[in-house]
Amino acid sequence: MRRLVSLFAASRALVTDYPLARNHGRPQPAANMALARNEQLDSLPLMKLAAAFSAIALFAVASSAPARANDSEAEWALGGLVLKSNAAISMDREDLFISADEVRVDYTYTNHAPEDREVLIAFPLPAQPDAESYSEYYSYPDWDELEFTTTVNGEKVDYEIADRAILGTRDVTDLIAAEGWPLYWFRDYDFEESLSDLPDTEKKRLEGLGLLKGHDDYGILRVQPAWQVRRSVVRKQVFPAKSTVSVSHRYTPLVGGSVGGMLYPSNRESYPEGIQDYRDKWCTDDSFLAGVDRKLRASPEGKVTYYGETWLGYVLKSGANWLGPIKEFRLVVDKGEPGNLVSFCMDGVRKISPTQFEVVKQNFEPERDLDILLVSFYDIED
Repeated sequence: MRRLVSLFAASRALVTDYPLARNHGRPQPAANMALARNEQLDSLPLMKLAAAFSAIALFAVASSAPARANDSEAEWALGGLVLKSNAAISMDREDLFISADEVRVDYTYTNHAPEDREVLIAFPLPAQPDAESYSEYYSYPDWDELEFTTTVNGEKVDYEIADRAILGTRDVTDLIAAEGWPLYWFRDYDFEESLSDLPDTEKKRLEGLGLLKGHDDYGILRVQPAWQVRRSVVRKQVFPAKSTVSVSHRYTPLVGGSVGGMLYPSNRESYPEGIQDYRDKWCTDDSFLAGVDRKLRASPEGKVTYYGETWLGYVLKSGANWLGPIKEFRLVVDKGEPGNLVSFCMDGVRKISPTQFEVVKQNFEPERDLDILLVSFYDIED
């Protein structure tokens, strides 16, 4: 079985299921969770492996945690859709709930200008594929299944979808169309295979445009697509002068995850660079890992305990594009089952129920996006 090991960006503090103690201004766990066995999923007999997959059908194998985003003003520039700042409209409140089953976010905005403002609002989704991870074809989330709904002052509103091909900050949608290529190349295995039939001169031309990236394979120039696809949910919004508007989004998240991963003790020992990725992205410190180990060791008689990962994400940084900070910010993360473990990077976390964790901030200016790791455990007969 292939392991999915992603390289992740750095973030901040830690949340566990235990009270937090302060240490140099950084939340630290006052106690640990429970933990387990060294067996890897690779060692399961075939029938048990199949049972393991069935037991955690919740986990869709994906390249990274499919994230969602805060609203942001946008414009159609020559190069495509561009997020920009707004100097007249403030985000007074953001109330965000995230679980593997549902995401709810409620905003309150105020237009401080003396006249009405009509702006283009974009809710950007993360670019696919993740350039720093591996995934099989068709394992990426299908944004068409997002079941996204928006209401403004309680009334449902329509929106449009904008799909763009990007190379870093560069929009290459028109170049892709000119070549007659599919935008979502990573859903088309035959397309990538067909690139191998191109003459080397053509491969190098397309490399020069940035559309392909190549490497030498014993004298053969191998190439693959270099662009990502970013989807934005777009709508026009009128903000009346000197007035407040309430906006709500609801959708079923398209979760990512894996059957097992780098949290097994033997994997952490063999691939320390892999577990560092977890520490960087989800702040999984030694106390969290000790909790995983205890869970894995606590197998019922005659059974072996394995685990699965669910990845959730939310793009917070676009919320910083409005006038001033987010005046009132509230986040609730629900880990699903009391026996699950959760880790994410955010300070000021408190447990408000057996499965929910809350963060409340005033004048919040998000500098990073939110990534959440949910870990669940299941037993297979030995």
